Amino acid sequence: MSSSPIFDVSMDNVRELLAASQQQPVVFLFWSAQSQESLQLDQQLSQRMAKAQGQLLLARVNCDEQQQMAMQFGIQALPTTLIIKDGQPVDGFAGPLDDKALDDKLAAYLPKAEDELVQQALVLLDEAKHQDAFPLLSEALQLAPERVDIKLLLADCAVELGQLEQAEALLATVLLQDQNADYKAVQSKLALAKEAADTPEIQALEAALASSPDDMQLQEQLAVQYQQVKRSAEALELLHGILRQDLNFSESKKLYLDILAALPKGDPIASQYRRKLYSLLY
Repeated sequence: MSSSPIFDVSMDNVRELLAASQQQPVVFLFWSAQSQESLQLDQQLSQRMAKAQGQLLLARVNCDEQQQMAMQFGIQALPTTLIIKDGQPVDGFAGPLDDKALDDKLAAYLPKAEDELVQQALVLLDEAKHQDAFPLLSEALQLAPERVDIKLLLADCAVELGQLEQAEALLATVLLQDQNADYKAVQSKLALAKEAADTPEIQALEAALASSPDDMQLQEQLAVQYQQVKRSAEALELLHGILRQDLNFSESKKLYLDILAALPKGDPIASQYRRKLYSLLY
């Protein structure tokens, strides 16, 4: 196939173009040089193919020369446009369209911004680069907050990064009818992660702190243990309590900053506790 997204169709390449529709939609334009509306629509579609960056192909069928092909496709008026996907017509229209209507028609067959972000994130997840995938999935969910598949990917990523509260919050927004096998898999992984995050060391420090709630040394030690099992929000909350009383207590400020630096870009916990620290410093 040519690197250009625009093709002139003949009996020699029509099968190849139909096969190409397995990878991306192909817009078949049946046109005639004798029709001003055909020429106008041809120009409109050609302009949009350049902007589509290879996500759509334009197959131009000159019906003055390819009358038999037009008959095989059942074309009755010119211009006629068919959108072919997986080798079959899935949409189409006869006659011209204004620019907005044409853009709206084609937009349904172009990848959405959130889909492109998800694809980038999936590549990173395959390489176990959860830290890099997290902000992409967060941005995708902001663009399409109703997408359960993105929520589950982000929740799974959050579990891998130890952001268990965030994963739990995401899963809580999934409606009962959408709680499929993927949801249950992430939920099970979260439950295991929460169990693993409650170590004997943490339990002992929590008991000691319950007896001496004002002991900042115990608070700092517990914060360290929380961070070791990636319970970042709880660690930051403890350290923030220490810093409110004494900005220079032991290693608390350094620990606080180290935890913020370790959180993935775009993590709401990082943003929340960064603002809290600024309010103390300034």
